[in-house]
Amino acid sequence: MPLDEVAAIAGTADREIRRAQLIEHRRRLAQAAHRAAARVDAMDRMIEREDVVESALRVDEGAPLLTDRRMAKELHGTLDRTDFGHLGVRHEGKVRDSYVDGDVRTIVTTDRLSAFDRYVGTIPFKGQILNAIANYWFDATADIVSNHLLEVPDPNVWRVRECTPIPLEFVVRGYATGVTNTSLWVNYEAGERNIAGNLLPEGLRRNERLPAPILTPTTKFEIRDRNLSRADAIADGLVTAELFDRCADVCFRLFARGTELAARRGLILVDTKYELGLLGDEIVLIDEIHTPDSSRYWYADRYDELFQSGEEQRSLDKEPLREWLVERGFHGEGEAPVLTDEVRIATATRYILLAEELTQQPFQAAELTAADRVARALES
Repeated sequence: MPLDEVAAIAGTADREIRRAQLIEHRRRLAQAAHRAAARVDAMDRMIEREDVVESALRVDEGAPLLTDRRMAKELHGTLDRTDFGHLGVRHEGKVRDSYVDGDVRTIVTTDRLSAFDRYVGTIPFKGQILNAIANYWFDATADIVSNHLLEVPDPNVWRVRECTPIPLEFVVRGYATGVTNTSLWVNYEAGERNIAGNLLPEGLRRNERLPAPILTPTTKFEIRDRNLSRADAIADGLVTAELFDRCADVCFRLFARGTELAARRGLILVDTKYELGLLGDEIVLIDEIHTPDSSRYWYADRYDELFQSGEEQRSLDKEPLREWLVERGFHGEGEAPVLTDEVRIATATRYILLAEELTQQPFQAAELTAADRVARALES
């Protein structure tokens, strides 16, 4: 073979080898870039979590964050149970202890946490946060329905008008989600398409927005909640058709207001529970409203991205704690797992951050623990 042909072939081979080397080098660079991007994303999430904690634990403008010592103090000084017999006849709920004296009820919102209708522990600052959020929403919805609040003698304490409770919990849902037995997604995934009288379309995905909000009432005074349709509630003698429809109208209007105001804060009000009472013929909003105990909240900015990828939404409520319990095999039966301090602090952080996001006010931790402060306020 002539030397010039050999040289040409060798040159072509060299170019192919060089090209293959470049392609391999590019592949390795791309892999490295992908790993680097993943690391950057992970670091962003870490920074975001740190930012969340810093924002959530801020006490006041220009003031230092809550110290580890202050959080530890509250971990061991949560308000679990109350006993103020001089205030009236005591009633103990899942979260609130109340004392009835004539037409006035004193409600103490404790730091107790319930999940799957069971007591599972206490969360630092929880009662104070729930009341602060509910106070904000009472003001923001007073033009829709009157509420029971009379005065706030302490951040954990309300004095309210004594009402006759309507024996239903009115749950309004905007998304197909949840992990409890009464949640929309658990029932939908099990094959149910008629949820409390609401016919749902085929093909819904977890965390998908519903075509329109739906009302799924549950029982109120049973040991375990169960879904009821409008027809069931009327047939069981719990409400009249006229009262149910009035309550439903109030609840949908409250949910619309909650959705609107949450959106202004970059949040999604996913679903919520309302409790209503009667003063004569007047419907009154009682208990709490749009708190992280009674509602689910997601951040709006990454909803579409996370929904499309099938990832969990970023929550500011107790849903992550429910999921933590489910991961450990707890669905409401048997002994509940003991909440670690890390889980308790993480839940408190989410609650504090939600309060700050909604009210646009910095969280203020009192010098005294909730247990000491409430005792001092109500024993006098």
